[in-house]
Amino acid sequence: MVPNLLFAATILFSLFLFPTGKPDLSADRAALLGLRSAVGGRSLLWNLSEPTPCSWPGVICDSGRVTELHVPGMGLSGQVPPKTIGNLTGLHTLSLRFNALSGPLPSDLPSISDLRYLYLQGNLFSGPIPDFLFSLTNLIRLNLASNNFSGEISPSFNNLTRLGTLYLENNKLTGSIPDLNIPSLIQFNVSNNQLTGSIPSRLSNNPASAFAGNSLCGGPLLSCNGSGTATGTTTPSESKNKLSGGAIAGIIIGSVIGFLFIVAILICLCKRKSNKKEYSREVAAVKQTEIEIPGEKSARDTDNFPATAPAPAKKVEENMGGKKSLVFFGKSERGFDLEDLLRASAEVLGKGTFGTAYKAGLEKGVVVAVKRLRDVTVPENEFREKIEGVGAMNHENLVPLRAYYYSRDEKLLVYDYMPMGSLSALLHGNRGAGRTPLNWETRSAIALGAARGISYLHSQGPTVSHGNIKSSNVLLTISFEARVSDFGLAQLVGPSSTPNRIAGYRAPEVTDPRKVSQKADVYSFGVLLLELLTGKAPTHALLNEEGVDLPRWVQSVVREEWTAEVFDLELLRYQNVEEEMVQLLQLAIDCVAQYPDKRPSMAELNAQIEELCRSSLQQQQQNPFGDIMNDADEQKAYSVDLGAPP
Repeated sequence: MVPNLLFAATILFSLFLFPTGKPDLSADRAALLGLRSAVGGRSLLWNLSEPTPCSWPGVICDSGRVTELHVPGMGLSGQVPPKTIGNLTGLHTLSLRFNALSGPLPSDLPSISDLRYLYLQGNLFSGPIPDFLFSLTNLIRLNLASNNFSGEISPSFNNLTRLGTLYLENNKLTGSIPDLNIPSLIQFNVSNNQLTGSIPSRLSNNPASAFAGNSLCGGPLLSCNGSGTATGTTTPSESKNKLSGGAIAGIIIGSVIGFLFIVAILICLCKRKSNKKEYSREVAAVKQTEIEIPGEKSARDTDNFPATAPAPAKKVEENMGGKKSLVFFGKSERGFDLEDLLRASAEVLGKGTFGTAYKAGLEKGVVVAVKRLRDVTVPENEFREKIEGVGAMNHENLVPLRAYYYSRDEKLLVYDYMPMGSLSALLHGNRGAGRTPLNWETRSAIALGAARGISYLHSQGPTVSHGNIKSSNVLLTISFEARVSDFGLAQLVGPSSTPNRIAGYRAPEVTDPRKVSQKADVYSFGVLLLELLTGKAPTHALLNEEGVDLPRWVQSVVREEWTAEVFDLELLRYQNVEEEMVQLLQLAIDCVAQYPDKRPSMAELNAQIEELCRSSLQQQQQNPFGDIMNDADEQKAYSVDLGAPP
């Protein structure tokens, strides 16, 4: 007995002296900080001076561990390295949806053995779905939709016996669908992949939309023949019959018509090619097409970069001032010169207030955006002075001006290319079937990014303003971070370059579009916020569309009675952030006050929108299942989840 007591005492004593290294909240904090430093994008709004992470927006703790992490739509990008999320071993819920994270999933994800809810949709994750995912046997909801996953769907999904939701749509998955025997699975979607074969009978109770966009048959889709391909509505016996004479005649006639059509196209192409002048370094003239929304392509989307008129490059250089060349700013990349720019293939992005913008693909693989200014009224010395000031602007929410070119006939500005186009195109470019709804997290993040960029401009001096704030001048990175463009150009051009279509954003006191005050900028920003919230275009904002007088329309609705009619229908599903939506609407109304002195400053707006975004994430903390309860089906799944064993 005595030796046993001595042995037990020794064990207890050693435990006190030598800690076991069990993960705690400080280890979780270190893992979160590692994640924050590893992924780019919009900064996570975490107060690092706080001793524990439990008060950080999106972080939920229980029993001294981080149990939930919600960072949706935060513009995070890059790869998630090991020893970050994988060290959060107490997690039950992980939501990284609607970011731009890429690469494979972190290899230490299986260390989060109690993970139940995993939301990774709307990112750029790639590669096969890793086998280690199937060791997370406590998973209840798994959403891998809208990524770049490839390879086959593994039958090892059957290991996830508690799985109630499996979303794999909008990836690059191939092969057939395995026979999944998961009794709790009530939500399943593999649409828009590259899957083939027949649908397993256990999954045939799902709607046809869950399998659309593949080469599948059976179940809710068309029946299959012996080879496992769709056969329409014919029976097996009918499929064996020979084709009728009418069908054969139809095939022959169709083939002849198709052949004649192809011949006609070839003749037209040859004729066009013979009429086209070939020169190695000429600059093609681009037709002045009316394209209003940046991001839309013109009919001449593979032409060379435009100059004043078609001419050999030598002549163009003479017209452009002989030895003059591109002027670069600061540490901007100098991997190309004017000659490279003239030879670049060009795609018209849009015709805006100050000129036409082009996407220029250089021979060295560099892609830039080039704006060809028109109606520049200031002399060369003043132009260079003002452009130098624009080039000196340096902020993460501004589109940086990399270089410029000035001659008597041509004024070119070279910017970073923004791959996702403009906010205008995102809001209004596609309102039909197949559109991806623009969620609240993304809209509020865009509002904050634009506010930060404009606030920075205003901080450069009381007379510094943007002068042309509108949704087509808010461009987006691949992770939907806002970048404000066209700042500082209003003072370079004549009044004829500011057509009526920007009237929907213009403050009532502005009479000369070249002289726009900071308070007038605030008014335009307020209209931009209203556009974000309502989904409606301001008056004359879009080509051939009347739009609405947004400030007047919103104020009339608010005066009569508060209704949900103000908000875009795509926002109405986000019930848990309704208060934040109303707060942002009130800020927008304050911005569009009739008298300038009644409007807040951009610095005040920036602080208020940032606080609003914090509140939105904290609201998500209070409703930790906000990722789940987006529709009736998901609410049903949630009720099933609660009945699952712990």
